[in-house]
Amino acid sequence: MEPILRTALDEGVATVTIDHPAKRNAMTPDMWRRLPVLLDELAADPGVRVLVLTGADGTFCAGADIGALRDAARSGPDSDEPGGSAAREQQTLAVAAEEALAAFPRPTLAVVRGHCVGGGCQLAAACDLRFAAQDALFGITPAKLGIVYAASSTERLVRLVGPATAKFLLYSGELIDAGRALRTGLVDEVHHGDELDKRVAEFARTLTGRSALTQAAAKEFADGRTGPDRVEHWQRAAAASGEAAEGVAAFMERRAPRFRWPQG
Repeated sequence: MEPILRTALDEGVATVTIDHPAKRNAMTPDMWRRLPVLLDELAADPGVRVLVLTGADGTFCAGADIGALRDAARSGPDSDEPGGSAAREQQTLAVAAEEALAAFPRPTLAVVRGHCVGGGCQLAAACDLRFAAQDALFGITPAKLGIVYAASSTERLVRLVGPATAKFLLYSGELIDAGRALRTGLVDEVHHGDELDKRVAEFARTLTGRSALTQAAAKEFADGRTGPDRVEHWQRAAAASGEAAEGVAAFMERRAPRFRWPQG
């Protein structure tokens, strides 16, 4: 089967599935290139309220396709042959995909089963939240390949898990289990078997019922985009939206709120 990124939309929840099971859902260069384009398409769809990223066949993502890196090693770092730049290209593409995922304007949730390694862990870390199966394994493995991990990706990892855990993962390349990932902050929840799907569906429904205005502003502020212009932007948006009035009315009337932003 050709490696692809599959998408599905159900009641406001867009699910993107990394589908390359022959190589544990490793990302090919074409898949890295496709992801930012796909994210732009989903961001432009007002029907998308939540993005879920997952992998096919019980594995999240084993990272970049090592075949391209093998070609790079054979050609040598100074070669003019296409393979000589493959490792650098893979990292550039991975970082671009990671940044596009981090910048997605709505809540994002990585749902992790099996291996979440290298570039796969990069993608999971770029999501707002990570829910994992009990058997999930996490690792960041550039030290096994002699690759310098991107500075922006390292900084994101440090913000997520702290410098000590980031160094452990980057120095050793060892895999950690879901329990340790939970304790260090790499994941937010861990669930057994079928309970993971149930929890993800429940949580996604919760998110689609909340104010998209609140979520969008909170995402910007939590990610550090708190300049005066953005604060003023969200203050104006809140004043014009009527979201707070609807929220209060729904609370007083003991009903579910009907938030309408950005449609008004």
